[in-house]
Amino acid sequence: MSVGYQVTSDHQLARLLQIGIVLEEVVEARAYHHHEAMGDESLDDEIRALLEHAAEESAEHRGRLEDIIDRLDVESIPFEEIEALVEAQYGQTKPEDFDGVLYDQLCNEETAYKFYDDVIKAVEASEAQFTIDREELIATLSEIRAEEADGVEEVTKIMEERE
Repeated sequence: MSVGYQVTSDHQLARLLQIGIVLEEVVEARAYHHHEAMGDESLDDEIRALLEHAAEESAEHRGRLEDIIDRLDVESIPFEEIEALVEAQYGQTKPEDFDGVLYDQLCNEETAYKFYDDVIKAVEASEAQFTIDREELIATLSEIRAEEADGVEEVTKIMEERE
């Protein structure tokens, strides 16, 4: 499903939000992967805090997205179908494809930011009536997008300080 189009139904919106949930799971899994692969000894406090925050924030975002989906008038979409869509669209890279934790984290944050930006634009372009209040939906997605933007800025700042 391309996000570049209008969202015309609760079903389409739910599918997009489920994609967001899987993206958040990927961010959390990668943060844990890096933490485990590097171990506490080789992670400095700043990187450890960044990874922990990313994992916690992803879990919080998933909860917010799940709350929206629960309020929509839709039947559940099989997780495997959504996971396959995410893998095809966003899963082209693996943590080991990057030159370090910070580059991978930057990619994760940027991908999530762009995804939420696209979903917001698709909802705003739509004239469909959703089960959930449109303004509330856009406000929630905008808050999540802003948190992803903050993550991009934080990772970029750390990278610049370490050059």
